[in-house]
Amino acid sequence: MSTSAPDQPVTRRNTRQRQLVLDAVRSRCDHPTAEDIYLQVRETDERVSRGTVYRNLNLLTEAGVITTVKTPGTTRFDWRCDGHGHAVCRCCGAVADVMLPYDDGLDEHAGLETGFSVDAHNLVFEGTCPACQRAAQS
Repeated sequence: MSTSAPDQPVTRRNTRQRQLVLDAVRSRCDHPTAEDIYLQVRETDERVSRGTVYRNLNLLTEAGVITTVKTPGTTRFDWRCDGHGHAVCRCCGAVADVMLPYDDGLDEHAGLETGFSVDAHNLVFEGTCPACQRAAQS
């Protein structure tokens, strides 16, 4: 599991556009989509293209500066790299942090069961968020 410091530099040249993308991800706690980040970056600099934002999100993820959460139909981004879990709504795709301690024992168990050298895992719970539960009851 990546535990990069929040201010860790990206391994490639840190461009102004990359910093705008990173700042946009770090400014949010709602696990934004790439499109959300694109729209936010465009508020600061309308010349930044969608491709530039997507490319920089991928570079930041590969460098371990941000993480991703797979949700129905899209990928969301998270500035936190501290090994926490996520709950994902199957209805609307909302994502919430789950503050459970990272369990190294799961890595070891998975490695013993599969023969893999497992050094990390991502924990994702799936269900229905409170808003979708209320909507279903209405």
